[in-house]
Amino acid sequence: MFFKKNTIYYKPYDLNYILRLKMMHVNFNRSVAFPLILLSLLVAGCSGTSEKPLSLSDQLPGQSDADAQDGLYGQYPHASSRLKFGKQKSKSALTQHNTVWDRLLSLYSLPEVEHYRIDQEVNWYLQHPATLAIIQQRAEPYLHHILDEIEAKNIPGELALLPVVESAFVANAYSHADASGLWQFVPATGEEYGLQQNAWYDGRRDVYASTKAATTYLKELSETFDGDWLLALASYNCGKGKVRKSIEKNEGRNLPTDYWSLSLPQETVDYVPRLLAIARIFANAEEYNIHLQHIPNKPYFEVVDIKSPLDLHKAAQLANTPYDKFLKLNPGFNKSCTAPQGPHRLLVPVAQAQTFKRNLAQLPFDERIDLNQLRSETVAHARRSETKPVQVRRDEGYNASIRYKVKPGDSLATIAGRTHTTISTLRQANHLTANGVHSGMYLQIPAVGKQAKTAGLIANITKTQIASNQLYTVKKGDTFWNISQRFSVTPKDIAEWNKITLKTALVPGRKLAIKSVNPQLASSSSSIRLVHYTVGKGDTLIQIAKKFNVPVNDLRKSNIEVLGKGIRPGQKLKVLVDNRSST
Repeated sequence: MFFKKNTIYYKPYDLNYILRLKMMHVNFNRSVAFPLILLSLLVAGCSGTSEKPLSLSDQLPGQSDADAQDGLYGQYPHASSRLKFGKQKSKSALTQHNTVWDRLLSLYSLPEVEHYRIDQEVNWYLQHPATLAIIQQRAEPYLHHILDEIEAKNIPGELALLPVVESAFVANAYSHADASGLWQFVPATGEEYGLQQNAWYDGRRDVYASTKAATTYLKELSETFDGDWLLALASYNCGKGKVRKSIEKNEGRNLPTDYWSLSLPQETVDYVPRLLAIARIFANAEEYNIHLQHIPNKPYFEVVDIKSPLDLHKAAQLANTPYDKFLKLNPGFNKSCTAPQGPHRLLVPVAQAQTFKRNLAQLPFDERIDLNQLRSETVAHARRSETKPVQVRRDEGYNASIRYKVKPGDSLATIAGRTHTTISTLRQANHLTANGVHSGMYLQIPAVGKQAKTAGLIANITKTQIASNQLYTVKKGDTFWNISQRFSVTPKDIAEWNKITLKTALVPGRKLAIKSVNPQLASSSSSIRLVHYTVGKGDTLIQIAKKFNVPVNDLRKSNIEVLGKGIRPGQKLKVLVDNRSST
């Protein structure tokens, strides 16, 4: 008998039991139906009757095996999938669980579904037990954190197993569709949900950031489809548009619109049953003779603020952790050191976190980065990356000038970040009087000079340039997020410097102190203007962002209240546009 989290239990001869079976179109033998009803009335008051679950394996009185199979699979193969997910039964935080498996099962909330497509997936996994063992090993560093986010978003525990289907819990997995990471975000969706992607760092592979983004995305999808989690999962795989189109097609034909009835791409047809199958297997591990590896219900890693760039080999040494094991926790970084413009955080095994913090505090500033490695990576990447320089001239040592053709959507800020230099350096090297650039023009990108000092180099590749205190006047439409992006600081920094909270209303005209600032960004902040844009039919956030040459995530955060349930024609969006940027 399979364990069924959401199966309703009935007394075997309860009148309600028989009536419910009748509602399921089970054909009772007329010769026994009436005596059974009489018998149920006689024993309904007996309190000592044992309980049992309704199951495909239960053969009903007067019903053959074939009838039972046809009754549930034939007439209504999608019946139980029409149930909607409600509130979780209990919060695992209120219960002490020894292992992540106990905690995971306590958070199961999806309705029980019986379907042959799920059975097929279950059989495949059972025929490949080594796969299940490998998946558990890979999942160990991440499951506790994933469950934290599952609970924080109050979504079904089964979704913690979605990386099994997406990436087999390989944190740096990459697909032919250009999807990456545990949760397999494609670039556009990753950008929409705040996952930075540049030459130094890919947030889609950042375990910490991508898990937050994926659980947020899944919750929004469930709200889009009125709490139907199977439709939400299908949308996560193939997109909301395809699912909606299939629903509309079925509605036009007066056909059911649940997941099992829709015509979807084959990958999506297999996708949802695969997740439900893996969830069933872990819930019934003993019955399936599957060994669950002991994974304690404790944090595997701690998030440590490192303040500024740090060589990853050095970081692994400071944490007394093998380099390959350290990279499994921090697969988002593309180079041998953390990204100059952040995030300035590392995931460190809990057992080594205090040692890492202590060693890092004692590390001299000029030893945080291997300069030779950094210089060589800078030049090598410029040759092979998306910048594709037309010409490279070598003078001596690491002095080199790279000729770069500006692409649509480029700005001095993005080019500086991509080529590991600064806006002021680019302006000086190219005799620019303003920050504006246009598609098709060429820029000279000076490489790091051989004579550069360690501190100077790090200052050039990071956004930690310190200027005297400046005052910024709040404008209509400003948010902590938008202001922080202009000055290359964090919203929390702005709040702390001005002794306010992030919930404080930003009234136009208010003066805010900005202590740590990129001077070039500060000087251009006055060119920002607010535009009100009406969403047209077919518009997407990415298209609108490109139209105004603004980051998608910035646009999303500026309109978080309006976009609560997605983008729709007629909505009024606030867009903060830099007049000096070319559009």
